[in-house]
Amino acid sequence: MEQEKKQKVGRVIAVQGPVVDVKFDSSDAIPDILENINTETIDGKKVILEVAEHLAGNIARCISINSTFNIQRSAPAYPQDELIQVPVGDGLFGRIVNAWGMPIDQKGDIPYLEKMPIRLRRSGMGSVSVGQEKPEKYEILETGVKIIDLLYPLVKGSKNGILGGAALGKSILTLEIIHNIVKKAKGACVFVGAGERIREGNELFMELSHRDILSKTVLIYGQMNESPGARFEVVMSGITIAEAIQRKNQDVLLFVDNVFRFLQAGSEISNLLGRIPSETGYQPTLFSEASEFHERIRTSKEGGGSITSIEAVYVPADDLTDPAVVTLFSFFDSIIVLSRQRVQMGLYPAIEPLFSSSANLDPDIVGEAHFNTAQEVIRVLQRYEELRRIVMVIGIEELSAGDRVIYERARKIQNFLTQPFFVAEAYTGKRGEYVPVEQTIDGCRKIISGQLDHKAEGDFYLIGAV
Repeated sequence: MEQEKKQKVGRVIAVQGPVVDVKFDSSDAIPDILENINTETIDGKKVILEVAEHLAGNIARCISINSTFNIQRSAPAYPQDELIQVPVGDGLFGRIVNAWGMPIDQKGDIPYLEKMPIRLRRSGMGSVSVGQEKPEKYEILETGVKIIDLLYPLVKGSKNGILGGAALGKSILTLEIIHNIVKKAKGACVFVGAGERIREGNELFMELSHRDILSKTVLIYGQMNESPGARFEVVMSGITIAEAIQRKNQDVLLFVDNVFRFLQAGSEISNLLGRIPSETGYQPTLFSEASEFHERIRTSKEGGGSITSIEAVYVPADDLTDPAVVTLFSFFDSIIVLSRQRVQMGLYPAIEPLFSSSANLDPDIVGEAHFNTAQEVIRVLQRYEELRRIVMVIGIEELSAGDRVIYERARKIQNFLTQPFFVAEAYTGKRGEYVPVEQTIDGCRKIISGQLDHKAEGDFYLIGAV
């Protein structure tokens, strides 16, 4: 037995950034793809490797999950005969862990009951429950954010994307949704920080502590300064922790900031492994990597637990035709697009209603009254966009009486759909507002029907209910 273990120990023969080659004495000793190998640096730090490829000469090419700095040539590497695992359990609530489940908040060790593998073994189609069965009943999650509840309602078990370029407010909007839903709902929240700034991670932790919702939240970070292996695997670790909570028949909110960085890390890994990129420079496995994650976001068939994802998506150079962004479109039930033009106009949240869409805006899900009001709002805003271009040329005085009424009401609706956020009180100087969906619908109806024509459009800017 001791001899067999000795034969299975490999040795490091090459380190190229986060790519590590480990050589074994025989082909029987090489671990399977995705299995975990552990080695150590010269100063005794543990390095976690995941097998990515098998090369000729009994070599396993691995991706490092943490830093490879100070790994010695010929350092022993020990196969673990298992996939990378993360700890799960109630002890994770209120804590910050890294991609492989180690605490990084300087609060000591985490008591946990068990560990779970972060990846599903690829042993044929039958082993993975792909897709999502249609739920028997739809349960709406109210966010308290007017424009989202009205036009892009969140449904339990759905996948929702918040898309936008740099500095359009994706993280602030995500944080407000966490604040509003977790404060009111009984479920748990898992926040995955994938490839974002350390400063943002720290601000999130401080904000959740200040708002007293940290006890319902698990934070798992693989940030911008870490290896592509950590930025890629942190998303898989996050969904694993969410699945563990879901198995206890709990509803889980899974927030990912930023899912584009996850795909970007996959692209870096692909290039480091020497794979030929696709036509646009992304990895050839772009779609399969995105689907491996998204297929695990679903409602449990056995119990009542569900996972609802809200994912921030960075849009490079505001280009919605970027291949990584287009790949993600096919997985989302709601696509919420943030617009730079609306930021410049001071309309927060800067959601562009004419670019965004939601499969959940359906009379069978939200009811006839909600659906009809939402359609009327979109119709008025579409007509406003046409009139706005005419007004820029000829002025508002030249519009017909009917068009002028629509134009002015649309501007009021546009202002009414802005809102002061709890998490942005320091920036706006206004107290945050939570607006129930009934009050949002009522306010929109009053504006469209002309009951508030006597009010100035400025009266509707950054308010809560009418």
